Amino acid sequence: MMRPLVIAVLLLQGCSDAGNEREAASGEDKCRGISNSEMVWVDGGSFTMGDDPLYREEGPPREVSLDGFWISRTEITNSQFGEFVADTGYVTEAERDPPEIPGATQEMLQPGSAVFRVPSRDNPNWWIWSIGAQWRSPSGPESTIEGRGNDPVVQVTYRDALAYADWAGMSLPSEEQWEYAAKAGTATFPEPKNSSGKPQANYYQGVFPARDLGEDGYTSRAPVGCFEPNAFGLHDMIGNVWEWTTSSAGRTDTMAPVNVIKGGSFLCAANYCARYRPAARQFQERDLGTDHIGFRLVNTQRGILSDDVVRLNVPD
Repeated sequence: MMRPLVIAVLLLQGCSDAGNEREAASGEDKCRGISNSEMVWVDGGSFTMGDDPLYREEGPPREVSLDGFWISRTEITNSQFGEFVADTGYVTEAERDPPEIPGATQEMLQPGSAVFRVPSRDNPNWWIWSIGAQWRSPSGPESTIEGRGNDPVVQVTYRDALAYADWAGMSLPSEEQWEYAAKAGTATFPEPKNSSGKPQANYYQGVFPARDLGEDGYTSRAPVGCFEPNAFGLHDMIGNVWEWTTSSAGRTDTMAPVNVIKGGSFLCAANYCARYRPAARQFQERDLGTDHIGFRLVNTQRGILSDDVVRLNVPD
């Protein structure tokens, strides 16, 4: 574990990681009450990966072919993760005592995780190590998921997500599977707005990191399924929270194992990182969760799922 280095890096980064606990701007949950247990079948095919490169790490464009697979209609929720914990007694990495690391601050030797904070004149840092931050208290010990069972679970590391996937008898998506599903056989656009300028995903409207205008109805994580699905019937493939994939990567600022996360979060803004596009990618240490990273599942065994499923074909 490389937490001292990780936090130092995080404090210099922006909306490419994270989010703090904030209320829905509209005051009302506008979700349609979809079943978050549904899986969608996506037929296999070929596509151009990284064909919308905005940052160097997103390219060059390359052709990728995939077999068909099932994928979660939504991100895994607090309620779903809670069922896993209740059944197995699993303890997430954020809840465990960190190992003693040379140079670690006293705070970072206690269980906790990384939490985003709006910078101030007195404290310009965007990130803090919050003692007690974990999936039940995603923004620190003062926060709670009570009444937020349909929010995407966060403060889960890659290993935490793998443990859930193993319990569910499935796996996490590869980066290729994730991007293929996110594009859904359609053209992508620079910013997720419709022809009337209405946001079509949970991302940051306003000048990051000073103020989120909440034009999409939320200034924090939204319950899953609050925005229209893509052409494959999948919700929140962009915005809301980043999502773990099984694809590994490398970063020059850490020796810790790193995996690709996809989709951006509600803190991704047009004026800063614009990583709410299917081609966008970020590199995250496997042993560090934040209050803006979640996950969804895939299963490549066609025909074994029968309950609460939807079949959609990839457009020609």
